[in-house]
Amino acid sequence: MIGRVTERLMLLDTASLYFRAYFGVPESVKAPDGTPVNAVRGLVDFITRLVEDRRPTRLVACMDADWRPQFRVDAIPSYKAHRVAEAAGPDEEEIPDTLAPQVPVIEQVLDALGIPRVGVAGYEADDVIATMATLAAMPVDIVTGDRDLFQLVDDEHAIRVLYTVKGVAAHEVIDEAAVLARYGVPASAYADFATLRGDASDGLPGVKGIGDKTAAQLIGAYGDLVAVRRAAADPAAKLTPARRAAIVAAADYLDVAPGVVRVVRDVPLPPREGWDRALPTAPHDPAALDALRQRWGLTGPVNRLLDVLTPRR
Repeated sequence: MIGRVTERLMLLDTASLYFRAYFGVPESVKAPDGTPVNAVRGLVDFITRLVEDRRPTRLVACMDADWRPQFRVDAIPSYKAHRVAEAAGPDEEEIPDTLAPQVPVIEQVLDALGIPRVGVAGYEADDVIATMATLAAMPVDIVTGDRDLFQLVDDEHAIRVLYTVKGVAAHEVIDEAAVLARYGVPASAYADFATLRGDASDGLPGVKGIGDKTAAQLIGAYGDLVAVRRAAADPAAKLTPARRAAIVAAADYLDVAPGVVRVVRDVPLPPREGWDRALPTAPHDPAALDALRQRWGLTGPVNRLLDVLTPRR
């Protein structure tokens, strides 16, 4: 008797993965015409490994339609400001010269395979992931190298993160126990913890003098950011003068930062039939996929992915 297949949705933080592929696969991996395709090949290999190891029944490649949304910049102008490509203009992300031309190829390969790509104008992939995970009526695996998405971890609703900081082959499974062990706060409080601590990689200053340890202590003592701020305003609360002063001085930042750090869970997604479908078992467009294989020298990687997508007998 064949066991019942457990439905599981896998959501890819696609840019996180192709950046990792770009820096992890040698640039000597090239198409027949000499064009680097290391990010393309690496991403296809990543997906193959993930599908083979985790066996999702649905897979969506979530995209950054807007990598630096205006609502976050309006709240905190420094948000990702250090990543802006000065020569390209204020809305363009700085991307290595040999990676940028590979992104359209990645999109074409995903489309030909039949793996849905979803991005929503005005939002980051994180927000798309958060909305899909919130709507899902099945377990969810979020594949990312971004700690921001730890705030979505939820054992009750079977949402976990496959954290690729050590690579896709050696990813860490992040559940509620893992978040607590790493940071000393529950996953439900991770966004408040991250707001207090800040994140230089995203241009978020945090509260001066508060790092991981102090942020965790404050969340542990008071429960959430609102309560921490309330304690700082209460002379009777047991806060050191330095911590109290730092939290009060950061009032302007703390007024707006939660809306930047917290992912949006109600993004207006495209029609569900466009992305909520079973993992493809055959290419959506075989002719286009064959042309891409030949043009970019991807025959081996694409064939390996097709092998793991083919139903096992």
